[in-house]
Amino acid sequence: MFKIGYRTAKTAVGTAIAISLAQSLNLQNFASAGILTILCIQVTKKKSLKSAWARFIACVTGMLFSFLFFEGIGYHPIAIALLLLFFIPTTVALKVTEGISTSSVIILHFYMAEQMTAKLLYNELLLIIIGIGVALLVNMYMPSVENKLKEYQRIIEDLFRIIFKEIVHYLRTNESQWDGKEITLTAEMLQQAKTLALQNVENHFLRNEDYYYRYFRMREKQFEIIERVLPLITSITYTVEQRNMVADFIDELSDAIHPGNTALKFIRQLEEMKKQFQEMPLPKTREEFEERAALLHFVKEMEQYLIIKSQFKAS
Repeated sequence: MFKIGYRTAKTAVGTAIAISLAQSLNLQNFASAGILTILCIQVTKKKSLKSAWARFIACVTGMLFSFLFFEGIGYHPIAIALLLLFFIPTTVALKVTEGISTSSVIILHFYMAEQMTAKLLYNELLLIIIGIGVALLVNMYMPSVENKLKEYQRIIEDLFRIIFKEIVHYLRTNESQWDGKEITLTAEMLQQAKTLALQNVENHFLRNEDYYYRYFRMREKQFEIIERVLPLITSITYTVEQRNMVADFIDELSDAIHPGNTALKFIRQLEEMKKQFQEMPLPKTREEFEERAALLHFVKEMEQYLIIKSQFKAS
């Protein structure tokens, strides 16, 4: 079974409406209104508006070039070649290159008619307005992705929790059968979540960044720290007292991974733990010194992890 997406449905409905309107007004080449609608349907509202504006400017520019070249040189293939040689660089300069295909339809209408009367200009202008206008109207509907974003949020938090639990297990037992697949999966989920969140931003005209996009960016920064400390953790092989202290802290932290902000509480706990480290007897062997140094480095990285969360604001 094949799946029909909402963009496909909007394209089908919008094309039918545009053609029906153009045909009801007895416009020449009325089917072209449907072509314009198809070309203007985009994945987000902002992209749709930008595309519509670019295509309108390109079409109007194309009408002007048609008058200059067809009326000046004649309705001949050479005129089309010369027109495009100048028209395409003009659209590049105006930053409306996506309107080239749309305006080409209008240009060829004038070429086939072999005349540029006021009636034909009015006809083409209406085709442009109907085609682009209908596309904008149908593209105002965008299905909510709120539930999908919440699901990504839950999945990523669960993955973080699993990774932390694996760190705790290794610190307590010095053993691990973990294959690390959650690392790859987390990276994939973060990328997909950010893409969807950015698309959600593009569907709102009055805001440039929303909660979910900032949230996934925050988690991405935290994930970079997690990736950085994993080799450090696996390098610890010698058992020292501080190791269990760190494991207990990470275990508690893993149970508190959620959208809410409890970072300051854990930052204070880290400070207390660092003070305890300082009050403990100095290491007696090289191995103990290296292990305690690695654990202290890990603690400092976790502090940065928590600072990133503490700076995140939900609103």
